[in-house]
Amino acid sequence: MDIDYIVAHIPMFGKAASLTISLALAGILLSLLIGLVCALVRYFHVPVLHRIVGGYIELSRNTPLMIQLFFLYYGLTRVGIMLEGVTCAIVGLAFLGGGYMAEAIRSGLEAVGRAQIESGLSIGLSRPQLIRYVVLPQAMAVAVPAIAANTIFLIKETSVFSIIALPDLMYVAKDLMKEGHSNESNLMLVVSYLILILPVSLFFTVLERRMRRAGLGS
Repeated sequence: MDIDYIVAHIPMFGKAASLTISLALAGILLSLLIGLVCALVRYFHVPVLHRIVGGYIELSRNTPLMIQLFFLYYGLTRVGIMLEGVTCAIVGLAFLGGGYMAEAIRSGLEAVGRAQIESGLSIGLSRPQLIRYVVLPQAMAVAVPAIAANTIFLIKETSVFSIIALPDLMYVAKDLMKEGHSNESNLMLVVSYLILILPVSLFFTVLERRMRRAGLGS
């Protein structure tokens, strides 16, 4: 193990980690938004949209991110649509994550008793008010563990971004492996993902505990 080699290439991995974090953050935030909308559509059984959302969820959850990225980056060029690698990465991650987040949030919504909804309507709350003040706070609290698992899963999935020539962590590691430093590259890659994922895991653990203490999600 060449420690000097590792130290010399830490800045390169730092730059790659910065790109990975920015892409993951954008993709995960979009996936949460998509998941929330889809979950509400399914929960309230919105006509027509309910079936469309169901089809989207099945498609997103049952196709690998790698295939989705190939379609976005290479497939769309056949019909004259050219997307940059960064755009493809964010869209692909959001598309994949949206299906998982939708099911996570829907499970939280299903945990909210119908009696609470009927009570809210009986005291004059509008549907938007009901969703904002009664349903969502409880649903999101219940969904925290699943959202946490999905978030970590999506961060791990960023490792396939290298197939569309983005200089992320995996891309840099592969380049260094070609120089004959596989052990050092693998070590830096593993450590880099641990540094990215452990704080996220700890954050959700603390968040879940605080919600339980506040009486939410129980």
